[in-house]
Amino acid sequence: MNRLKGKVAIITGASRREGIGAAICIELAREGADIFFTHYSPYDRQMDYYIEEDYSKELIERIREMDVRVASMELDLSNPDAPTKLLNEVEKKLGRPSILVNNATYSVDVDYKTINAAILDQHYFVNVRGTCLLTSEFAKRVEGIHSGRVINLVSGQDKAPEPGNLAYVATKGAISAFTMSIAPHLARHYITVNAIDPGPTDTGWMNDDLKEHLLPKFPMGRLGKPRDAAKLAVFLASDESQWITGQIIHSDGGFWD
Repeated sequence: MNRLKGKVAIITGASRREGIGAAICIELAREGADIFFTHYSPYDRQMDYYIEEDYSKELIERIREMDVRVASMELDLSNPDAPTKLLNEVEKKLGRPSILVNNATYSVDVDYKTINAAILDQHYFVNVRGTCLLTSEFAKRVEGIHSGRVINLVSGQDKAPEPGNLAYVATKGAISAFTMSIAPHLARHYITVNAIDPGPTDTGWMNDDLKEHLLPKFPMGRLGKPRDAAKLAVFLASDESQWITGQIIHSDGGFWD
């Protein structure tokens, strides 16, 4: 349909074949958007499931096959200068962006007995500071030139408690509040800001026992897939969503807990 033809999109945290970030890159490219994505191998290596060190190269080739431009960079979003560095590189390689998808995240399961200052800081640096500063830098470069779209990925922290995941849900809750609060201010510049809560999504981190536990909580009879979130991201990035802003959209197949 080429709903995004001629637009430049930034997607952070696209480093795994089965990840939501990669799925969003592919779906936006299918609609004609030029793609710039980030990845960060040191964080990926901390995960318990298999990490594909060279997947970024494969993703670039797959996107190129869709006849759009593509570029990427390894970027640690916990660094204070990361937003400026990223936007400068995007403008240098592809031109001024109009779509920002804040997908990169830091997540380590901790409860009240194991949480500490260092763990909280690690989550804050990426999930809160990185997302907020990147959104701010993006908006300053877009305002007065053309309309823009900011899409944040959050958790279901406003639907049900997650007692074993305190640092993650606390920082994602901050992004939900940030989304709703910055949206009215940026609306005057025709920049929309929305968030997607995809619910539990099978991106390679679920074992069979967890899948069996979660499946009955999905009334549609299946687990969430990365493409479910990606298809919603396409809509929110398109002109069709120009009257939607400041929303936390629970695109989770009716998941309950």
